[in-house]
Amino acid sequence: MAILLTNGTYIHPETLEFSSKHILVHEGLEGKIELLNQLPDDVSNLNIIDCKGKYVTQSFVCGHHHVYSALARGMGAPKVIPKNFNEILQYVWWTLDTCLDVEMIEASALTTAMACIKNGVTFVIDHHASPNYIKGSLDIIARAFEQVGASHLLCYEITDRGGLEKAQQGLDETAQYLSSRQGLVGLHASFTVSYDTLQKAVSLAKEYKSGIHIHVAEAESDQEHCVEHYHKRIVERLQQHGMLDFEKTILGHCLHLNDAEKELIRNSPCWVVQNTESNLNNNVGYFNGAGLGSNIMVGTDGMHSDMLRSAKAAFFVGQRFDNINYESVYQRFRNADRYLKTNGFNGHSANNLVVLDYDTPTAFGQDNFLGHFVFGLNAAHVRHVVSKGEMVLKDKVLTRIDEGAVLEQSRMLSKRLWKKMQVGY
Repeated sequence: MAILLTNGTYIHPETLEFSSKHILVHEGLEGKIELLNQLPDDVSNLNIIDCKGKYVTQSFVCGHHHVYSALARGMGAPKVIPKNFNEILQYVWWTLDTCLDVEMIEASALTTAMACIKNGVTFVIDHHASPNYIKGSLDIIARAFEQVGASHLLCYEITDRGGLEKAQQGLDETAQYLSSRQGLVGLHASFTVSYDTLQKAVSLAKEYKSGIHIHVAEAESDQEHCVEHYHKRIVERLQQHGMLDFEKTILGHCLHLNDAEKELIRNSPCWVVQNTESNLNNNVGYFNGAGLGSNIMVGTDGMHSDMLRSAKAAFFVGQRFDNINYESVYQRFRNADRYLKTNGFNGHSANNLVVLDYDTPTAFGQDNFLGHFVFGLNAAHVRHVVSKGEMVLKDKVLTRIDEGAVLEQSRMLSKRLWKKMQVGY
């Protein structure tokens, strides 16, 4: 059933033009919207939502997420307290992802999708890892997202850290998934990917007309490893293997790059995604987009599912470390839309909308939208969410799933996961 959002103010996501219109929302992957001056003569077959005093705009995209980290919130300290980023990976995230089983993966995906929808995010680009449950893991996540009503672009984090057999399983899972769904070829990072595995991943991306999704220079140790073992810097290594040739390639973090590496990225068609809060949490450094070009997106790196929060963090932290202002932070926030559209991925057409109940005490319009974006709008203002023309959040309540039941199950599984991490897998 088509949706009619009445009496609201539509904000165009690109021009920021404000229009006081009724909005007719059509269903489907490539569904459109119509801005109407008057109500249709026959509204009997429409799902009507009164949006008086509310603002409607295109919903949000997360440029880099980690479903696998969803059950980590509140867990105790690891058995060994990390002293640096590599030890954070070893004693926290690589311990966690190795302990995931099928139920935990499904619960992680469901809770992530639910959180995304409640934050106005209807499309997620995810980078998954579960080394002891690789086969079929991406389909589990895809089905969970679709159950909640969120669209997705998934990949499995291929790596040699568990041995060549595990790396091959990651390659096989990627090939199986890409044979029937849109997705990317995931790699962990340069320092855990050998020459052969990297070459196989690039070949897969070419075969399925996809791209690579990889962490790049998140910590200085990644660069040091590349120079020591390959006698070149990370972006030079990726460029040599053709990974920068793909328009769909996503380079995560990109903190510790020199000017030559930035130039290689700037002159390529690939994309960079920044993850400010994760970088702060891991104490690995600060993102600076200067010299990288305009293809910069914003992600959460699994810290949470709130893209408005991530954009604000990028702006405020960037005041000291980045070349960023009101216009550029909003552009980065919306660049994931452009990434999807440019590369022909489906699931984020005009009929993906968020209705914001933003009762601001000051004037609000096209001329000062960016000030409100940085200093006013937040996820608490999300009232309704439409995904692919379907109302998936109505009056802050998820419509396609029993949120309470999922959360009860995930809490139980989180305890099981944490215990498993402490006793060993």
